[in-house]
Amino acid sequence: MIVAKPRGHEITVVDRLREPVRLAAGLDEQKRLSAEAQQRAVDCLERFGQRLRAIRPGRARVVGTNTLRRMRDPGSFLAAAERALGHPVEVISGVEEARLIYGGVVHGMGADQPRRLVIDIGGGSTEVIIGERDEPRLLESVRMGCVSYSERFFAGGEISRKRFMAARMAARLEAEYLAAEYRGRGWDVCIGASGTVRAIAKVIAGCGWADGEVTPDGLARAGDLIVKLGSIDALDLDGLRDDRKPIFPGGLAVLTGLFDALGIRRMTVSDRALREGVVYDLLGRLSDHDVRHDTVAGLARRFGVDEAHADQVRATALSILQEAGEGWSGLAADPDCRQLLIWASLLHEIGLFVAHGSYHKHGEYLVRNGDLHGFSQLDQRMLAALVRLHRGKFRQAALDDVPEGWRDRLSRLAIILRLAVILRRGRSADAIPPVRIEASADQVTVEFDAQWLADHALTRAGLEREQDLLKQAGFRLRVLES
Repeated sequence: MIVAKPRGHEITVVDRLREPVRLAAGLDEQKRLSAEAQQRAVDCLERFGQRLRAIRPGRARVVGTNTLRRMRDPGSFLAAAERALGHPVEVISGVEEARLIYGGVVHGMGADQPRRLVIDIGGGSTEVIIGERDEPRLLESVRMGCVSYSERFFAGGEISRKRFMAARMAARLEAEYLAAEYRGRGWDVCIGASGTVRAIAKVIAGCGWADGEVTPDGLARAGDLIVKLGSIDALDLDGLRDDRKPIFPGGLAVLTGLFDALGIRRMTVSDRALREGVVYDLLGRLSDHDVRHDTVAGLARRFGVDEAHADQVRATALSILQEAGEGWSGLAADPDCRQLLIWASLLHEIGLFVAHGSYHKHGEYLVRNGDLHGFSQLDQRMLAALVRLHRGKFRQAALDDVPEGWRDRLSRLAIILRLAVILRRGRSADAIPPVRIEASADQVTVEFDAQWLADHALTRAGLEREQDLLKQAGFRLRVLES
């Protein structure tokens, strides 16, 4: 964990806390996290939480990576983690993790050596990214890491030539699928991030084989050395901390396999990685440079969304939110709800790119399964649910995989979006007439000018159908004329 203060476009780290938990080691074959591993993590997070108590909501960002992505039913553990920290935890995709790592490593590097290959070896996954200056172009998260490979190939602490070569070959094969594309793209500089790469570089330097960088020769010598020593307990090497010893062989095998697969000749080492990337990304959100806005806009362009119509739906939905939100427990005052409604409005027709029939279902699939930069997995699921629910039957099952505390809010946001879509069904640039809207519990009342409603048969028919659809879902829509 780092605590940082902004300094122009850079940050100054004012505090840093680190504890080895090795969450990946606690995941069994059924993808369940052991009670011991959960307790280690929560104890650590409670200590971190003490440092975070003075940090205001919205100014701390906590991300979960590979182990939480793989974990079955992580809900109870995440709830305990959030209680310990006092801040929400976002589980992010492997591609999003790669994007944040790249941003942390290359921030402020300028235009020198613009094509960059960045590799970060974590406990259970390895992120491999090629970018042009500040922009990542190829992003992959490969399921291999220093903890998982140490557990898999060096259980019991024995290090033999056979075991090390098996681990190295497994890593090479795991990375082989991306080798052709990455080699074809090429890079000017290769940068290693994370504690694993730094530890390997320190051991190589401590033995006098290189000066702060990683080379194929240095990796080969390090491999020969740990095989000669024969066990994890015997790894008393310059530059290697005691807490790194149990996972060093796995990390070394992974990095050597990557050098083999990608043909890397030289790697420099960065002190910055995911944590710094998360902070820079958070600073962007706080200064209204939220990458999620760019992601939504790019997605809309890519799939040919009618941007003018989407913007009309957005404006109408926000107008309804302002009125209805007051009766719905301050929904309008919740910035997260407002932002979700905006994004869903802009993307609600994205599924038309696939087909008109059931396009809301196609849209849900595209949003749920796409690589949406900046979005956590939960954000993506909630946005996908709103896209699904903007028309057709109001299926509560669309909300099954979001936390219970969000379901009422998402249901109400979906009703607001549905009304906005109905009011903009004619796709006219004309302003809609003044509409009075009240909301309370499971009821929404809309009041129109009677003559306007009489002149707009399509809107009237849409509202009548909506009354039936919402009734089936347990909501009541009242349409009044004045």
